[in-house]
Amino acid sequence: MPRFFVLPDAISESEIRISGDDAYHIARALRMAVGDEITIADGRMNEYLCRLSRIRDEECLCEIINTRHAATEPPHEITLYMAYPKGDKMETVTQKAVELGASHIVPFESERCIKRPSGDKADKIAARLTRIAHEAAKQCGRAVLPTVDKIQGFTEMLALSKKHSLTLFCYEGEGADSLKKVLGQHGGEAIDIGIIIGSEGGFSLKEAEKIIENGAQCVNLGPRILRCETAPDYVLSALSYFFEL
Repeated sequence: MPRFFVLPDAISESEIRISGDDAYHIARALRMAVGDEITIADGRMNEYLCRLSRIRDEECLCEIINTRHAATEPPHEITLYMAYPKGDKMETVTQKAVELGASHIVPFESERCIKRPSGDKADKIAARLTRIAHEAAKQCGRAVLPTVDKIQGFTEMLALSKKHSLTLFCYEGEGADSLKKVLGQHGGEAIDIGIIIGSEGGFSLKEAEKIIENGAQCVNLGPRILRCETAPDYVLSALSYFFEL
């Protein structure tokens, strides 16, 4: 069933308004008809089963059939800090991270990043990644629209990652604990989690030391070497298994 997000002010007691690109998508791309049913989320953990009552390119109206509390969100907030990879890997990382439960995605620059977009190009990349995140959220049934930040510097990333109750620093260096051990120390409680992952070249020793000094918990991801675009999927899947299954 098609899924859309609206702001709370578009919702009345019995009706919901859908406008802009989503209305045009309903009318033109999906070619939906009056009487067809859709699901609408308000970004506040509420979902509405609705029946289309009017379809226009600029605005569609929906009759609310029933309301329920969303059950598709993880029990914890997850922010993925991803050192910017080359090519179009960040697009894949964004899409899959949203499907696996990430609420926020923060690309950042590190010493070994090959690609370093800036200026207008960085703005365009952020806008494209946001679109990809929103489409992924609709496709996989998320109840909240994830956010994607503009590309941050390394220092800015450190400041942002310090706010979480648990920040996982995925690193292959010595002294890293297993992910299983670190998660086990938290007893299944719902927590605010940050995940820091490097680009193709990983992190320099100086960067790794700064991240650990900043309060991140250093973890390894097992005996095999994962590509930078695979590592987020690995960690997010492990979190889903540990906290949700």
